[in-house]
Amino acid sequence: MARVHTRGKGKSSSKRPLTTKNPDWVTLTGKEVEDLVAKYHRDGIASAKIGLKLRDVHAVPSVRLATGKRVEEILKAQKLTPEIPDDLMSLLHKAVNLDRHIQRNKKDLHNSHALQNVEAKIRRLANYYQSKGRLPASWRYSLSSAKLIVE
Repeated sequence: MARVHTRGKGKSSSKRPLTTKNPDWVTLTGKEVEDLVAKYHRDGIASAKIGLKLRDVHAVPSVRLATGKRVEEILKAQKLTPEIPDDLMSLLHKAVNLDRHIQRNKKDLHNSHALQNVEAKIRRLANYYQSKGRLPASWRYSLSSAKLIVE
């Protein structure tokens, strides 16, 4: 299947080994991993980065194998889910930064097209989250509101 806004078919990279139990060399318990996830979220780290930090700093290869839950499920159980999901927030950051760049460089047509592509991704993702109930049905994207949300 082709990618949306770029060329190529999205060749996959390496895969995780197929395991169903936590390795013996992991020293942290499931409760300790859940506490670390909550601590890192309170520190302002996005959920995608939390898994990387647990892997690199604390030698937890998989949060799901350690706790039986995904990072988002742990945050939801502790009522720490952000009101705007992390992937949507990162796209909003990207749109605001692209707009700031375009305001300084008026003739940069390549990045104005990139801004249109990012805004299309934001709208599609917002529709998905509205259908799942993560965003209110009245939520609409506009660049001015994105600037207020990001800053």
